[in-house]
Amino acid sequence: MKIGEAARRAGVSIDTVRFYERRGVLPPVARRPSGYRVLTDAHVERITLARKLQALGFSLDEVVDALRAHDRGGATCESERWRLETVVDRIDAKIAELRRTRHDALTALEECRAGECRLV
Repeated sequence: MKIGEAARRAGVSIDTVRFYERRGVLPPVARRPSGYRVLTDAHVERITLARKLQALGFSLDEVVDALRAHDRGGATCESERWRLETVVDRIDAKIAELRRTRHDALTALEECRAGECRLV
């Protein structure tokens, strides 16, 4: 299938498909003599998986590493669990930072209500 069809089926833009190809998310894509890419259902599935991993909080580099581990064979839930643990730890750290920031903003708001605004 052409790139537009693959992008449509994966729910991404054509530019995303091209970007994923450059970044190594996709394995090498065959080309027609005209230069047009020829993508397969496997490419669409891989794009969809990459998007799901990113939605879970994986960085693009982490997605590429996880896919390469899978491609090498032998990847199991047990051997790859650390990747999800890393994502969860990063999310927990962000939540903690947001809680601190919210607390500081609420404190500033209370001070402002009391006539001691930090903004002026």
